[in-house]
Amino acid sequence: MEVNGNAASVITPTSLVFAVNGERFELSNVDPSITLLEFLRTHTRFKSVKLGCGEGGCGACVVLISKYDPVLDKVEDFTANSCLTLLCSIHGCSITTSEGIGNSKEGFHPIHERVAGFHATQCGFCTPGMCVSLFGTLVNAEKTNRPEPPSGFSKVSASEAEKAIAGNLCRCTGYRPIADACKSFAADVDMEDLGFNSFWRKGDNKDLKLSRLPQYDHHHKNITFPMFLKEIKHDVFIASEKHSWHSPTSLKELQRLLELNQANGTRIKLIVSNTGMGYYKDKEGYDKYIDISGIHELSKIRKDPTGIEIGAAVTISKAIEALKEESRSVFLSDFVMILEKIADHMGKVASGFIRNTASVGGNLVMAQKSNFPSDIATILLAVDSMVHIMTGTQFEWIALEEFLKRPPLGLESVLLSIKIPSLELNKSESSEPRSRFLFETYRASPRPLGNALPYLNAAFLVEVSTCKDTGGTMIDTCRLSFGGCGNKHAIRAKKVEELLAGNLLNVSILYDAINLLTVTVVPKDEASKTAYISSLAAGFVFQFFNPLIDRPDRITNGYSNGYTHPPFVGASKLKENQKKVHHDTFPTLLSSGKQVFEAGSEYRPIGEPVMKSGAALQASGEAVFVDDIPSPTNCLHGTYIYSTKPLARIKSIKLRPELQLDGVRDIISSKDIPNGGENIGGKSRFGSEPLFAEEIARCVGERVAFVVADTQKLADMAANSAIVDYNFENLEPPILSVEDAVERSSLFKVPPVMYPNQVGDVSKGMAEADHKILSAEMKLESQYYFYMETQTALAVPDEDNCITVYSSSQSPELVHSAIARCLGIPENNVRVITRRVGGGFGGKGQKSIAPATACALAAHKLQRPVRIYLNRKIDMIMAGGRHPMKITYSVGFKNDGKITALELQILVNAGLYPDVSAILPRNIIGALKKYDWGALSFDIKLCRTNNPSRSAMRAPGDVQGTYIAEAIIENVAATLSMDVDSVRSINLHTYTSLKTFYEDTCGEPLEYTMPTIWNKLAVSANYVLREEMVKEFNRINTWKKRGISRVPVMYEVTLRPTPGKVSILSDGSVVVEVGGIELGQGLWTKVKQMTAFALSAIQCDGTGDLLDKVRVVQSDTLGLIQGGITAGSTTSESSCEAVRLSCNILVERLKPLKEKLQEEMGSIKWEMLILQAHLQAVNLSASSYYVPSNNSNRYINYGAAVSEVEIDLLTGETRFLQTDIIYDCGQSLNPAVDLGQIEGSFIQGLGFFMLEEYETNLDGLVLQDGTWNYKIPTIDTIPQQFNVQILNSEHHHQRVLSSKASGEPPLLLAASVHCATRAAVKEARKQLLSWSNLDGPDSTFQLEVPATMAVVKELCGLDIVERYLKWKMANK
Repeated sequence: MEVNGNAASVITPTSLVFAVNGERFELSNVDPSITLLEFLRTHTRFKSVKLGCGEGGCGACVVLISKYDPVLDKVEDFTANSCLTLLCSIHGCSITTSEGIGNSKEGFHPIHERVAGFHATQCGFCTPGMCVSLFGTLVNAEKTNRPEPPSGFSKVSASEAEKAIAGNLCRCTGYRPIADACKSFAADVDMEDLGFNSFWRKGDNKDLKLSRLPQYDHHHKNITFPMFLKEIKHDVFIASEKHSWHSPTSLKELQRLLELNQANGTRIKLIVSNTGMGYYKDKEGYDKYIDISGIHELSKIRKDPTGIEIGAAVTISKAIEALKEESRSVFLSDFVMILEKIADHMGKVASGFIRNTASVGGNLVMAQKSNFPSDIATILLAVDSMVHIMTGTQFEWIALEEFLKRPPLGLESVLLSIKIPSLELNKSESSEPRSRFLFETYRASPRPLGNALPYLNAAFLVEVSTCKDTGGTMIDTCRLSFGGCGNKHAIRAKKVEELLAGNLLNVSILYDAINLLTVTVVPKDEASKTAYISSLAAGFVFQFFNPLIDRPDRITNGYSNGYTHPPFVGASKLKENQKKVHHDTFPTLLSSGKQVFEAGSEYRPIGEPVMKSGAALQASGEAVFVDDIPSPTNCLHGTYIYSTKPLARIKSIKLRPELQLDGVRDIISSKDIPNGGENIGGKSRFGSEPLFAEEIARCVGERVAFVVADTQKLADMAANSAIVDYNFENLEPPILSVEDAVERSSLFKVPPVMYPNQVGDVSKGMAEADHKILSAEMKLESQYYFYMETQTALAVPDEDNCITVYSSSQSPELVHSAIARCLGIPENNVRVITRRVGGGFGGKGQKSIAPATACALAAHKLQRPVRIYLNRKIDMIMAGGRHPMKITYSVGFKNDGKITALELQILVNAGLYPDVSAILPRNIIGALKKYDWGALSFDIKLCRTNNPSRSAMRAPGDVQGTYIAEAIIENVAATLSMDVDSVRSINLHTYTSLKTFYEDTCGEPLEYTMPTIWNKLAVSANYVLREEMVKEFNRINTWKKRGISRVPVMYEVTLRPTPGKVSILSDGSVVVEVGGIELGQGLWTKVKQMTAFALSAIQCDGTGDLLDKVRVVQSDTLGLIQGGITAGSTTSESSCEAVRLSCNILVERLKPLKEKLQEEMGSIKWEMLILQAHLQAVNLSASSYYVPSNNSNRYINYGAAVSEVEIDLLTGETRFLQTDIIYDCGQSLNPAVDLGQIEGSFIQGLGFFMLEEYETNLDGLVLQDGTWNYKIPTIDTIPQQFNVQILNSEHHHQRVLSSKASGEPPLLLAASVHCATRAAVKEARKQLLSWSNLDGPDSTFQLEVPATMAVVKELCGLDIVERYLKWKMANK
């Protein structure tokens, strides 16, 4: 390495030393840009840390970092994102992963065992990260001086335990069981509140329950800090050929480093913890990395009477701790209150594992340099903070406000510290001696507990006193700051401050202030929802000042401490102005629920809630996913170059020249497909799609080439910087909307056999109607799968022109044949292996073919193994997701709400290629037919557009169908001013109408359980009483409204032919192969149960514990052919049936031998029987192919849900208070698995209806392309009370052991949340009209999907505050 200048020539590089799970690592040559995650996954055997997003937003990569502080002689433990933590920054640290806290060799940790026992894992990809997050919380709770917890518990509180996973995403479970596993460690948990698990039975007492939980000893140190790390010096200097890493320990050293590099134009990156890279991705490398976290002056917190100074490198978590400590300090009580509120607000920034490493200074510098929408800048601006800056050798203190306005900070300048001045300094000269400070912070964001950027944040510091003459509130001074609103940085509303200061607070001045404010706080960037953000600002100001108008006594009665909980008043006394709940009161206990089912006993162990197969292995992170398979020697990594234009000729593809030299091995395109091979990257029975665009790219996100490089990082960088030259000559404009597609006749054909039948005579039905709604329109948008594991594959070339491909796929058989066709080789040269999939939801069906085929093509050409792990952004751009559609309907109905006819036109945006879009018409109508429409006609067109092909996503078409039905019912009820629930009830099917609408799937009269479920749910959910309570709540609350709704669901499913194979080995253990793939839905578990049940028919001793002898093995397309696709909710039951048929063959073969041995020996043990069978050459392997008969291959699933929500009229936030579900599972094969499916599916539906925006720009490029802007549900956005009852209905003899599916149908039940939100909005609009003295009905509005905060707020009135104040002034 060349060294410039004398100062540096003396330094000799040191080694990087750290420990992982107690193992010592010492590295001398390190690329400073490598992350801890990359190192762990590629250079160690520890694979529990997963790459989910690469931006700190999902928690799949969380590790525990332990750091020794020699001064205090203590070890600090904190969780952190390994995907953002740079490896060089963990010098001297000890890292613990989920394998490190427990594993199958040394014994699982109680966390792992409880996660498994509470049925809190499905696909298992996110589980290790959850376990480490909880472990970190437990470790730190044990260090506190709280009282000793009872034996078996931790010092952690239930609320803390649950919040431990607030930053972790899970797409499978719906979180409730994970929350229960976490809370089971808390000393203050109510054991009754913990949900269903495999430890105790209903009715066990508390002591018995505790004794059955895997024991946790809070004194036991699970991890010890390695002694060898205590000797390590912390100033590490690492140099490789191109880069160097420096860790200065003083400002002098830092000045020297910066000065040295000013001269020679070195690219420098100053870092504390690198969390900023989650938002601002590094587009290129740096020459020098300077880690400033070890500089003493930057990491101190100083307090004196003038205020509190926080070093710029202090982490947000440590700042929160320091600010909270002040409640026991010397400062004035008002100042303490302010510091506590700042700390509370900081606790909602990012998530715990980001706050543990992100620095306060880094956050402010990002706000200053890059306009990051920082909460911290906003709240510190309101309290008149100062910042200390070093430029070269000059030091200066300036106001934060001035700092934010300056041009972006140059590299020569470093932020050293931030000071919050004590309030004494803030008091204005003229202040009244009796004046007080009021301080409040606000934040409107899609997730209450953080892990989401705010739409708007604000903080207000106001000095008030009581007016002598009127007794009213005088505003002496005020500082109002707003941020995160698309403006360049946090700003003060100075004009509004001037208007208020020195005035007596009353309604009219507040009205003027708000009108002025909405002009001031207007976002500057186009993308933001301007009117919504201005309206939020008005809401925040109103929330702050309104209570002070009529109740100035609140200034002195402790209310001023800003804890905005008005003194408790009885409902009768709730005056207008007190009808206000504080915006941020969030319950300590987030979630609880009841689970009710009857375990079947007829076919044991079928019907028992057996724990999920491999659950503890998933928790410890030892379960192997495709990307966990160690890379073979010489392995290369690939990723796609995709089109950024919707329709363009591709002239050339080039890489930036500097990248070509270094480790980029090839660019594979359609030209590399061998002779005799086909350009195929997707195939279904409706058509195929190319692997690569040939001359013309036809949508944004279409694959144009595949870059292959030495590392995944390099491949990603190369693809990112590829230059594609496009040409648009002689091309028609692209088709980007369904209207365009229809106009230009760009449609896909639906095979007539797939198109559903019309019902009855619509013109006759319309003629019978008393009322009609004609040509009403609605639109539904898309949804992204957000499987935690993105698309991934590994292809390994083999001898004789063969290839083995490991693929994360729901359809290995389709992957297999596509690879053979692409390479032009026979299918017996290809083997595709799939062990487990880290979440699929339909997105790993058709869409998994291309990644595997691209790897196979590259491996075939280069004769080296090639793998891909698609980064989240590209995955989101290419995924396609759920089908958007435009619906136009006309409906006729009677005065009593009975519908007589429905006519529909539906335009479905299917994207560019056919994929499986042809299944949509049948699915849409199947779910929509849940009501008796009298007569039904429809015209459904599949529009071919220049968008990525849409594919099946959990309940494809069905979820849209059910929503269309509910929207029509809501509209009918609104038109008639009837109660919606009674319109639903009157249109439910009788068995007679059911037969008309569902000719071949309706089953026997006894199987039609909907009426039972509908009535049963009204009772179990207390529906009628709660409706009254909701009305009462809405009567006495002005700024919050509630809604409640009950929704039925009917869902047709189809069984597909499925293979199975069972083999019994000589020791009596059993190995099973099935066509179905384990995606997290518990397929392997049900198959194991079925094997144990079916083989126990031999009736010899020891078959009772057969379950433990069964192992289900990975899918291998040459070991078991015709595996089909795992989709449509029925693969578990058909795999079980295939296995049962195989077992029956084996039992028949074993029977004669068993009878013979029994005669000779009296009784015979299973092991003995099998050993004898082996000796006597009985064939102990049997395979079968289950083909469902015509009268058993389709059936209907029934369910219903009641949901209650509460909306905040000032922010548009919807809180999901309670959901009650009853779902008919037939005779459940495994109630624990089915419960998990019901809850997880429902929460995914809740995401679709309420939270997840997946929009495109005018070219069709996806706007939401990561965890920063795509928000799936988290633990703080699920129903607080979540009750599920599985109805074990009568025997359905045509079903597999009378069971029914549970994977997709419950997703549709989430429509109940949307309908409840609509009910709440309706109340808000009614109130709004009453303020304008208009009392007419206004109920025919439409609530969009997803009903995000902005959507709800807009319907409640963006000017609601102004209208309220106007009404107040008029009624004075």
